[in-house]
Amino acid sequence: MIVMKFGGTSVGTPERMKNVCQLVTRSGEPTFVVLSAMSGTTNTLVEISDYLYKKNPDGANEVINTLEKKYRTHVNELFTTEEWKNKTLEFIKAEFEYLRTFTKDLFTSFEEKSIVAQGEILSTNMVNNYMQEQGVNSVLLSALDFMRTDKNGEPDPQYIKEKLAAVIAENE
Repeated sequence: MIVMKFGGTSVGTPERMKNVCQLVTRSGEPTFVVLSAMSGTTNTLVEISDYLYKKNPDGANEVINTLEKKYRTHVNELFTTEEWKNKTLEFIKAEFEYLRTFTKDLFTSFEEKSIVAQGEILSTNMVNNYMQEQGVNSVLLSALDFMRTDKNGEPDPQYIKEKLAAVIAENE
């Protein structure tokens, strides 16, 4: 089993996402891939959170709209088939609608964590969909399905191991 981790710059453009997919599939062996948010995305999500802490939903929405436009452009450049382009654009639309829900309610550090997590969710979905468009047998395993922290805020290795094993068995 191979495990590969790619940072934000590695998935920062459609061309770089394509390069990641080539690297991941080169060996032909089963590979776990961990992706960061596209470069600049985490900082932008933190900026959105800052606007919300300051009770400035208009500022947050302006930044959300700009970020969504960037992702839509990337999707249009990444995918060649209308099927995968549309599927990914629908996902992007839903994710940004989710981000906009935070502009309408109470905002705390819990919500901030949810906002910042969206960067990795967006990039992994895009890369997974691209790999499937290319005919690669790819399964998206969301960390939200198997990650948990203990009372000290540290990863709970036993829980993670059990949940991850179940998710892997389900997808074999």
